[in-house]
Amino acid sequence: MGLSRLAALHGVATSYSPSPDVTVSVPDDTVIAVLAALGVDAGTPADVRKCLAAAESRSRLLPPTVVVWADEPLPPALAGLPPGSTVTVEPEPSDLPGHPAGRPPAPLSMRARAAAPAEPVASGEPAPEAVPAPEAAPAPGAAPVGAMTPPGDETAAAPATGGSAPAWWIPPPHGVHRIHVRTPDNRRATATLVAAPPRLPQPPEGTHGFLVQLYSLLSARSWGMGDLGDLADLAAWAGRSVGSGFVQVNPLHAAVPGKPTDPSPYRPSSRRFPDPVHLHVESIPEYGHVRDRAALDDLRQDAAALSEAVLNKGALIDRDAVWELKRQALELVVQVPLTPGRRADYCDFLAEQGQALEDHALWCALAEVHGPDWHTWPQALRDPRSPGTARARSELLDRVDFHCRLAWLTAGQLAAAQRAAEDAGMGVGIVHDLAVGVHPAGADTWSQQEAFAHGMSVGAPPDAFNARGQDWGLPPWRPDVLAATGYAAYRGLLRGLLAHAGALRIDHVMGLFRLWWVPEGRPPTDGTYVAYDAEAMLAVLVLEAHRAGTSVVGEDLGTVAPGVREALARRGVLGTSVLWFERDWEGGGRPLAPEEWRRDCLATATTHDLPSTAARLTGDHVTLRHRLGLLTRSLEEELTADLTDTAEWLALLARLRMLPEGDGDEEAAVRAVHRFLRRTPARMTGVWLPDTVGDRRPQNLPGTWDQYPNWRLPIADPEGHPVTLEEITASPRLHGLMEVLRPRKPHTAPPGERRP
Repeated sequence: MGLSRLAALHGVATSYSPSPDVTVSVPDDTVIAVLAALGVDAGTPADVRKCLAAAESRSRLLPPTVVVWADEPLPPALAGLPPGSTVTVEPEPSDLPGHPAGRPPAPLSMRARAAAPAEPVASGEPAPEAVPAPEAAPAPGAAPVGAMTPPGDETAAAPATGGSAPAWWIPPPHGVHRIHVRTPDNRRATATLVAAPPRLPQPPEGTHGFLVQLYSLLSARSWGMGDLGDLADLAAWAGRSVGSGFVQVNPLHAAVPGKPTDPSPYRPSSRRFPDPVHLHVESIPEYGHVRDRAALDDLRQDAAALSEAVLNKGALIDRDAVWELKRQALELVVQVPLTPGRRADYCDFLAEQGQALEDHALWCALAEVHGPDWHTWPQALRDPRSPGTARARSELLDRVDFHCRLAWLTAGQLAAAQRAAEDAGMGVGIVHDLAVGVHPAGADTWSQQEAFAHGMSVGAPPDAFNARGQDWGLPPWRPDVLAATGYAAYRGLLRGLLAHAGALRIDHVMGLFRLWWVPEGRPPTDGTYVAYDAEAMLAVLVLEAHRAGTSVVGEDLGTVAPGVREALARRGVLGTSVLWFERDWEGGGRPLAPEEWRRDCLATATTHDLPSTAARLTGDHVTLRHRLGLLTRSLEEELTADLTDTAEWLALLARLRMLPEGDGDEEAAVRAVHRFLRRTPARMTGVWLPDTVGDRRPQNLPGTWDQYPNWRLPIADPEGHPVTLEEITASPRLHGLMEVLRPRKPHTAPPGERRP
């Protein structure tokens, strides 16, 4: 009982429910290991009693981070302050007009008064009476009590609807502030205050766009894989020629260097900075002033050979070979002196990014010398703040500057891609993707060691589709450290990603509420859920997206706890709806009619982890998994089940008169699927770019490693022959598909009317 109580106080689940009628107990060893990763020693019964007594014997007036939503009731931590308490809010420095540069905004001072009875509450923090001691202080190193959503109760994050703050409260401007409280009996507390708008910006209604893995999109000018120049070109073409409102790409985070480099964009070294492998080298202004033209010409010839091998000789995309050529070219480019204006821009970038960029660049420089796993570096270099690391920084100053310069150049081309999208009339633009986590050996875990739960990995529990669970090899953030630091790491991450985005996709958005932690060396079945303060995570997300003017799409596929989708929708986070999964699961499992779909979502036929639409319709994805030995039933059983599933959808399309060509026409069926998506009320409709040319190969086949070339395939036609960006945009099949997504023009439009 004591261990369970201690675990609950720190947001660690001691049981979970893989289905509504099943509850599974978490092994005690797992709970003890997870608590240890949170700085709580529960190794013996005596340790448990000691930590529990310490946690429940002391109270704190405020949790480390408090959330207030504009025009909504105050959270219990503020609404329940003793009457007469003085409250002072120190607003963060503002760049808004009316606040002179260098002069901080004036503090807001107020005095709490008795609240009206039965006032509704808005925060996910438990009311004081919900625990034996009001918001008991944690033991040293422990997670703050009351700062997280209780495991398995994500509905606790849902604020009350209606109501308003009490009259004594002076609403602070949107931002992250400091709040100071002093009660009449002279108790004092200071916390971070996140003041957020109630909802995220929303994309235009009925927006359609493309989903693409950027590396797979080679053009005639690519250096062996798609790049940011290709992204800008695709966006410019799509906005002007087919009326698209967005292009969604895979995470462009910095990868862990290696031979071979992990090709997965979802296991990066850093989520805070983009990977310079995506640079279009020729677009860098200094490129044209490189003196050694012969060396550049040789590199371009080698790059052309790489592309030729991928496009015409059956070779896979070789990220390492691409980077080696680009690195050599960039070494020449950075030798060109910057013009005064470019130098000023670079200096501004360095100042804006500050310590975060310096740490990232230093990690990259150290990795060149000592290898990509910082755990194997000399002991003095494993601490980013050690004297030894400071000496290495001075010794590697040129290499640190090189990597800072690459970050600046890449940010510039990300901005150029968004500008190209906006100039083409896109209502959203580039939708960037945020991976769930980072590689345990990468730059982020080195520079932010205190923020990560070392010895833990994020994954997924066992379920009906995977009885062994999943271990993704990604160390999780510590929720207690996030709260204690005012979510600084999370805020910085979002600010960087949103700087050049029209919207943000969040992979496994359920991770804002809880994550499945797996102790190192144990199977995923021996993991458990650890809760995060969903109210704070959402408030920071809404605040930063509001500042950037961007919308957010959450990938909420798979197992989703009750209340999560509702809490996300309340704050304007769009969901993800994939056609084949949209069924009446609480009834007979029939396919949902278009009018039954949710409105606040991105509707699509597939994703990077799923079969292409052509492969789904033909059953090719089943035979592929059979060849790789991935089926759990016989081939005949799997094909029969797949055919039945597909036939139900095709029958619905036929009943809705969306398939006038009849059965047997694969290309027509793909159009019908997208005609259906367009008829749903979804705010956004995504078209998987490989679907536009009939590609049958998935970009990633979960459950495989060496058996399948995940993340290394170019977009190809139905026969598997790679196609370039130029060929894709000229494809009759693409234009036939996009016609079904165009809004119908009024019959009174004049002849020859051109789309603005």
